[in-house]
Amino acid sequence: MIRVEIGGYVPGAIGRIAEMHAEYYHRHWGFGLFFEAKVATELAEFLCRFEKERDGFWTVLRGERVEGAIAIDGREAATEGAHLRWFIVSPEMHGKGLGRRLMTEAVSFCDRQAHRRIFLWTFAGLDAARHLYETFGFRLVSQGEGEQWGSRVVEQRFERDRPPSTPV
Repeated sequence: MIRVEIGGYVPGAIGRIAEMHAEYYHRHWGFGLFFEAKVATELAEFLCRFEKERDGFWTVLRGERVEGAIAIDGREAATEGAHLRWFIVSPEMHGKGLGRRLMTEAVSFCDRQAHRRIFLWTFAGLDAARHLYETFGFRLVSQGEGEQWGSRVVEQRFERDRPPSTPV
């Protein structure tokens, strides 16, 4: 059975989400220890300060195993915007619409919470993810070489402003 859990921490999620990121990005982009440690420590810090009124965290579970995740860090929502983070779906679950379902949950949450802007950081070459972001109204606002993931890539910042017709 595959289900998307709405909100809250799921036991084992930090380790599994860090594992999925580490395996995928090492295999395809050569990322190493720095990246895996960054995902694990920042996700753990986020979940320890999680506030359900401003933050969101969703997982895809197959049985008890985490197979995907997405988070909204709303700590800076009033100034910079809500930060979409740790979006991943395991390769075994690709093509089942689960990434779209996770994005729908995250964007809908931001609209309900009246977060005026959502932003995310990614990098050039993740074409399927970029297509999904653009489908949800995100637009590329800046890019340049950087090493925030521990390897030199063309970093990209995408933003989505809340549509004017969205109730507050």
